[in-house]
Amino acid sequence: MRKKLRAIIESKAWEYTIISIIALNAITLGVETSQTVQQHYGPILRTLDDIVVGIYVIEISLRVFAYGFRFFRGAWNLFDFFIVSIALIPATGPAAILRSLRILRVLRLISVVPSLRRVIGGLVLALPGMGSIMLLLSLVYYVFSVMATQLYGETFPEWFGTIGASAYSLFQIMTLEGWSDAIVRPVMDVYPNAWLFFIPFILTTALTVLNLFIGVIVAAMEEEHERDVEEHHHYVRMEANAIMKELRTLRQDVAKLRRNRKAPQKKTAELT
Repeated sequence: MRKKLRAIIESKAWEYTIISIIALNAITLGVETSQTVQQHYGPILRTLDDIVVGIYVIEISLRVFAYGFRFFRGAWNLFDFFIVSIALIPATGPAAILRSLRILRVLRLISVVPSLRRVIGGLVLALPGMGSIMLLLSLVYYVFSVMATQLYGETFPEWFGTIGASAYSLFQIMTLEGWSDAIVRPVMDVYPNAWLFFIPFILTTALTVLNLFIGVIVAAMEEEHERDVEEHHHYVRMEANAIMKELRTLRQDVAKLRRNRKAPQKKTAELT
């Protein structure tokens, strides 16, 4: 029975059904934020919400029954269990603040949709590389912050008076958010050669280091994809080996039946 239930849970029809329910729940949770809609359709929305929560609980219960304790060994299964558990906490009294956490149910799409799981897996794999890039970016920021404080701190103390202020101003410049008119042009009015400082900073941070982030993430996602492909091939090989083993067993059984069938015939022939 558990094997049949696992086959149903792992089917595409089940996956699409759960995705549709999560999408419906996301829409209703967004609509509930409107006071006008709440006044006219509040009871209906709450009923729909209760139905969705009930479906979530039934689905999790079926998965726990189908997989047993193996269910709690999977990180995504624990994530789903946590999200559904939050939905069961009453949204009144001391736990009223948890009502806002209901929107976390939408995050179940990550665990249900394989492509989203691969994206998250790629981001997790990219963390070590991203840590190295963050260290490099911090060193670059520190060097340029010290230089900016020494060069422009006396004239523009609000932007470069301290290392912290310089780092904040340089961050604004790196994001290219009004960097020219807000900071760089006023500085260049006093220091015409300031572009020799700001242009290399922008090229180093906004264009070079940040592109390294993208490269590391893309490489990690490719590695995650290759891992999924290898796991699929391994699963296919296991299935093929299991089928071949069953075929060999069947051939042995057929051969044994043939021998047993020939034995009485041979004995009868000897008697005659």
